[in-house]
Amino acid sequence: MIKDGHIHTPFCPHGTKDALEAYVEKALSLGFQEISFTEHAPLPEGFIDPTPEQDSSMDIEQLEDYFDKINKVKAIYSGKIKINTGLEVDFIEGFELEIKQFLDRYGKYLDDSILSVHFLKFRNKYDCIDYSPELFGQMVTEYGTTEEVYHAYFKTLLHSIYCDLGPYKPKRIGHMTLVKKFQKKYPVQTAFKNELMEILNAIKFKGYEIDYNGAGFSKPLCKEAYPPDWVAEQAIKLNIPLVYGSDAHQMKELGQGLSRMPLWKGNQ
Repeated sequence: MIKDGHIHTPFCPHGTKDALEAYVEKALSLGFQEISFTEHAPLPEGFIDPTPEQDSSMDIEQLEDYFDKINKVKAIYSGKIKINTGLEVDFIEGFELEIKQFLDRYGKYLDDSILSVHFLKFRNKYDCIDYSPELFGQMVTEYGTTEEVYHAYFKTLLHSIYCDLGPYKPKRIGHMTLVKKFQKKYPVQTAFKNELMEILNAIKFKGYEIDYNGAGFSKPLCKEAYPPDWVAEQAIKLNIPLVYGSDAHQMKELGQGLSRMPLWKGNQ
């Protein structure tokens, strides 16, 4: 089944206001048989969004309307395409209990979900790793080297895989090499193969999936999938499911990167 498992919506404050129906119509035109709306879940209670615009997620007050609107679109397109109600849930070190409590309350409404790392804890503060090249550069200065930022990201990602977030924990790991978004401006000298293989083995052990994310191709300082080909090849060898995700934040981004992700076809 041809699926896009990572699509954002007009509920995203840093996306566009393209209607849910527009996303569905675009998905149908591209031949998708299944899609998942996976809006950024409300950030955990007590966590302060460190981004300049504080626009990383929807507000908790919007959840009921979000679920309701997706259910209405499901009814409209019943029999034409499978539509999943989902969320992209942030894993944030130090807020594990709050995330679990959120999932315990709202997980029953989800058909599909993704667990992603966007925020890293450094001493007593948090940074968003993918907000902008400038903020990533500030992180490099604080951490000492770009390599240290990568180490912190992969350590947090591994923690997210093993962390007990309850029965509704997402089973798909989002854009597992997102830390490489600005790699052309902040290159590293190592491929971090040991760290990435440890992450793949953890995903295999837990029986999870990988968000095979095409958005990196549209990022001028990245220009590759999350994860890149060699990681995807190792995932296939381990029989870890790769689920294509456009990570679309506007309707026209559906299908982005697909033509440059040959490993995707063999894993459907």
